[in-house]
Amino acid sequence: MSQNNSQSDSIQNPRVTWEGCSVLLDINDGDRLVFARLSAGSTLKIGNKTYSLQPLIGCPFGSLFQVENGDQGHCLARFVPSIEGNNIQEKGDFESQDEIKDNRALVDNNKAQSLTGEEINAMRSQGATGDEIVEALIANSATFEKKTLFSQEKYRLKKQKKYAPKVLLRRPFARSICEAYFKKYPARIGFLRVDALSLLLSMANVSANSDVLVVDMVGGLLTGAVAERLGGTGYVCSTYLGSTPYSIDIVRIFNLSNEICKRIVRSPLTDLSLSQNGTSEQIHQQGDEINQQGDEINMECLSNNQMSSSVGMEEISPTENDTSDVISETTVSPVNKTGKSTKAGNKAPKQAIDLWKENGFSSLLQLACIICSLGRWQLACKFQNLGCVNTRCFLHGPIHACK
Repeated sequence: MSQNNSQSDSIQNPRVTWEGCSVLLDINDGDRLVFARLSAGSTLKIGNKTYSLQPLIGCPFGSLFQVENGDQGHCLARFVPSIEGNNIQEKGDFESQDEIKDNRALVDNNKAQSLTGEEINAMRSQGATGDEIVEALIANSATFEKKTLFSQEKYRLKKQKKYAPKVLLRRPFARSICEAYFKKYPARIGFLRVDALSLLLSMANVSANSDVLVVDMVGGLLTGAVAERLGGTGYVCSTYLGSTPYSIDIVRIFNLSNEICKRIVRSPLTDLSLSQNGTSEQIHQQGDEINQQGDEINMECLSNNQMSSSVGMEEISPTENDTSDVISETTVSPVNKTGKSTKAGNKAPKQAIDLWKENGFSSLLQLACIICSLGRWQLACKFQNLGCVNTRCFLHGPIHACK
């Protein structure tokens, strides 16, 4: 009953979080991006401390939270920025522009701060907030008044991120999910920017009551974006070569309703259209070979990207210990089973397949991280027999230097 109630509430007011929904947490203005599923037992780790995400349930998306002292210790509390304080600060900055300051005489020898770590811990134990600790650090700094306005603001922001971190509650949809993945781990989604994703959807004429055929090899980002745009009308059929379907785990982050999830189906390419030059077994075998070659190239690309990037996604590569900036909280803390979203990607019904064989699809979208040239030509030849009106592709491959 609680799951049904929460899902019905989410349909009535999608701008407010509910228990079991997925959220995107923006920590300290983009320093960390965390995908989490809200429940009574889900937690978020900031620094060396762990905070419960229960206060986020029932709050509207776009709310800002800050670490404050509560009855049971430090917790996330809703925070409203003070407009008057900002105006006063801007007025003070304007009046002090006549003063000429520079940082030439400043020496970074760790002796300017007179407030010790023991005193900071004592303030925390006495119930001091993060903003009070920041003001105390500024008051006990011997060089703060000598710094320029830019250096003072930089110092203030640095201390606020450490002692008074803020968490922005964002709604996960096609744009925010694509931006989060592209910012922290672009190889996972084939280096697809949000403008390229919107161009794919627009050029393929993805609209209501459309039956869209999707080749999604980037974890389900394209499948979820198409299903989100259809809004429960029409079907999204994710097809694949061979016997193993492509993963569409990202679809779970979209908070799609049960009706929309039922419209997301899977079907192998052999069930939709047989090749004219071979049997279904040969198509399965060729598809498995193409998938194996693509996986090998993908692994090489991912390993090179991990070496060049110091920030990654634990959700994507949970075996890496140094990539934990964009994570899924379900791997860190236990999540209530009643909060699981409806599973998408069931097998397409036979009636729908027969209808698609007769009438075809309205659109075809191909999105792949790495595909060899042989796979591209074979895919193009097979899709010519499906009767797709609009075909749009985004194939990302290695870039070769011009001789």
